[in-house]
Amino acid sequence: MKKIVTMSLVAAMAMTSAHAVSNSALAAKLSALEAELAAVKKDMKKQKKKINQVRAHDANDNIKWGVDLRTAIDNINYDMADGSSQGKNDLMSLRLWLNMAYAPDSHNIFKGQLSMHKAFGADFGLRGWGMDNFDWVTNEALTNDNLRVRQAYWLYLGEKAFGADIPWTFSIGRRPSTNGFLANLRDDDAAQSPLGHIINVEFDGLSSKLDLSNVTGVPGMSIKLCMGQGSTNAAARFTTSTDYANIDGAVNDIALAGFIFEPYNDGQYIVKSTYYKAFDLPDLIDPMNPSLGMENVGDMEGAALSVLVDGLSDDGILADTKVFGSLAWSKTRPDSGKTMLGSAESETGTSYWFGAQVPVLGGKLGAEFNHGSQYWRPFTYAEDTMIGSKLAARGDAFEVYYTYQLTESLSAQLRYTSINYDYTGSNGFFGSTTGASYSIDDLKAWAAGGDPMAQGMLPYIVEKAQDARFYIRYRF
Repeated sequence: MKKIVTMSLVAAMAMTSAHAVSNSALAAKLSALEAELAAVKKDMKKQKKKINQVRAHDANDNIKWGVDLRTAIDNINYDMADGSSQGKNDLMSLRLWLNMAYAPDSHNIFKGQLSMHKAFGADFGLRGWGMDNFDWVTNEALTNDNLRVRQAYWLYLGEKAFGADIPWTFSIGRRPSTNGFLANLRDDDAAQSPLGHIINVEFDGLSSKLDLSNVTGVPGMSIKLCMGQGSTNAAARFTTSTDYANIDGAVNDIALAGFIFEPYNDGQYIVKSTYYKAFDLPDLIDPMNPSLGMENVGDMEGAALSVLVDGLSDDGILADTKVFGSLAWSKTRPDSGKTMLGSAESETGTSYWFGAQVPVLGGKLGAEFNHGSQYWRPFTYAEDTMIGSKLAARGDAFEVYYTYQLTESLSAQLRYTSINYDYTGSNGFFGSTTGASYSIDDLKAWAAGGDPMAQGMLPYIVEKAQDARFYIRYRF
């Protein structure tokens, strides 16, 4: 018995010793692996730094170019309030974007875009009543074969704002203020800075963004401050003896300031909001006599809240389905003795917009609907719709489109847009001449009752508009 116990103790001690040796060896291996992993990470960091240096060197030597060429044909129709109609069955257009990018280092980026947009066989020169010469739409309106600057801005990328873990940016120049959030879906583009429901114009200005996600723990939370100038009243060269000085009695500078707040963005659920105030907005003094020029009529405020759900499930058709909704608001602030949108009072406008995009047969099928009230007025003059901005409609607008990627660089789209107006002035400016908002049904009733002013207005009032478009687009 004693012998058995002794042998058992010896065996137990041997097993314990072996186990200790095994643990010691394992610990040594883990320590060696940790050291090796640390060395690999250090080496990767060095390699990444070298790669960034190479990229910066290459960017310092070269501007990266991209081409976006679109050929389109539109069938447009306008139903006028007097029962007549106007339109064009075969409006062909060519749009060219030459995209530029340049990054000399990891903190500084230059981006630019040259643009040409013309109707086949046409050079419209001075168009309309001078209103579409406004800088807001100079690259969206059909003009001629001249290249113009659509975007040109410098962007600085900072790492720690106010010493905190807050990445930040600052940008100034001709900013990317068209094709914004949600408007980009039917246009088949990446979303640019603004909320497309309320801002879609070319603009010169500056912006600064703070990424708050690290300090708040909320995915994608950020705030961006924006300021810009929509026009200047500086005297052009050689028009007076004081080049570029303010012109007394002329339209004041148009300025805009606001912010974009993104409370949540995890890539699937995206929520964005915005508020702005625009100052010294204009309208034509007399649309029948454009030579009289424009006058300032007042200020305006606006706001929007937009939500996009990108994917309704983890797999299947719903995984690539997008649905969205957006609410927007505008408020006029007429100057003393002036009127805005046909009223001397401060008027409120509202709009709602919702839609969906579903993958179908290898392409993207989308449908959208929006409605605007009597005094609704957004800044969406550069919207890519030949019959005028659908999102500016004081009434209802419906749209359906199908986009198909033919090859890696070539795509096609078929689109139909229909707008039914309840009030006049949807695509005008801000006063009571081009922008006045009158009930179309009331005007028709007055005309039927023999009112000569209403009868004279009806042939110039669009009650319904339709645009059917097909395009081929090449991008690389």
